[in-house]
Amino acid sequence: MNDTRLRSVKIERDFAHAPEKLWLALTQPHLIADWLMQNDFVPSLGHAFQLRGDWGGVLDCEVIAIEPERTLSYTWNFASDDPAYALTSIVTFTLTPTDTGTHLRVEQSGFKPEQKQAFGGAHAGWKGFLAKLDTVLAGF
Repeated sequence: MNDTRLRSVKIERDFAHAPEKLWLALTQPHLIADWLMQNDFVPSLGHAFQLRGDWGGVLDCEVIAIEPERTLSYTWNFASDDPAYALTSIVTFTLTPTDTGTHLRVEQSGFKPEQKQAFGGAHAGWKGFLAKLDTVLAGF
């Protein structure tokens, strides 16, 4: 992924919840399922897991960085025969405490210039996921 032409989707949002609470929603499988996708996630460096979308798609992932209540990164790989949809990327969540809760930055990097539809879909998708995350956080 050293291609300087690769693009990233970056979404930032403030949550009125402590980093500890947000961290739970990012790392507990039953909570991840409520805002992102069904999964077999374990918050452990090197853990390989899958995210399973409602549309039937499966993402193969691996935890590549974890610093509790601060940073979580994992690979986000979607196999497809169509190069416009096949994606090898990295998702990074960065949590920063604020006076009123937590600032969350989500970055998904690795989009090729020709993957305009996937890039746009990820941009819209992450906004939707973070709206669901806010609802999940309010519920516990």
